[in-house]
Amino acid sequence: MPDDKSNSVLRFEHVTVQFGELKALDGISFEMFSGETRVLFGAAGSGKTVLMKTALGLLKPDSGRVSVFGQDITDLSEHELFRIRARVGVLFQEGGLFDSLTIEENVGYPLMNLKELDCPPEQCRKRVEEALRFVELEHTLEKFPSELSGGMRRRVGIARAVVTEPPLVLYDSPTAGLDPITAYTIIALIVKQRDLKNTATVMATHRYQDGHFMANYRYDPNTGRIEPANGGGAALRTVFMVMREGRLAFEGTLDELESSTDPYVQKFVRRES
Repeated sequence: MPDDKSNSVLRFEHVTVQFGELKALDGISFEMFSGETRVLFGAAGSGKTVLMKTALGLLKPDSGRVSVFGQDITDLSEHELFRIRARVGVLFQEGGLFDSLTIEENVGYPLMNLKELDCPPEQCRKRVEEALRFVELEHTLEKFPSELSGGMRRRVGIARAVVTEPPLVLYDSPTAGLDPITAYTIIALIVKQRDLKNTATVMATHRYQDGHFMANYRYDPNTGRIEPANGGGAALRTVFMVMREGRLAFEGTLDELESSTDPYVQKFVRRES
């Protein structure tokens, strides 16, 4: 793993987050770098979403430190966090679109509402169109979320997450509730974004297939296709993390995940959708 701290994108140092007596995160430590993928597995309530909210500064650690892009954000004010969040893309569970806004307004929301980005209206429109073209939904600008299928809404969510060209994107259950074909489309788009922009990617999922795909496939800009990666997860720097009751039950490569003898860890290997 790289040791150049200038490429550090996200670092947790012994982070604990408590809700009353419950430790939602319990002493979590890890560091990830540009272009790296972290795949989070774990049962419901194991801490995956809490980890992402803590990375965004939406939750403050009760102990430990969190750094984003090499800056310690643990004690930053809400106002100071805006600048950090402007560089982080997020795909919420179920897409998280605003029902009353058009697709153009939904995708453009981060550009128009984050003053740190200072995006002129005409430039914002262009970037929204590019983001929607990236997910092959450029024809939906004037539509509303209710007019789109579940898979299309998830793709719009990806467009909104990447419209600011963030160096870090967090995906919370991006394929939940989708059929296998649509789920493949979503993961292929995430791979494409990662490889075109060298984006650091954190993806929480319940599907083994999602993590396997991230670790073994790459986007080839010359052919415009998703292809097997020579060297698999090692070449793509994909790290798997299995959460259990707020703790890291496992951290390692896909091969190490598949060879683990821990019964809890094995629950997340080769599961059917």
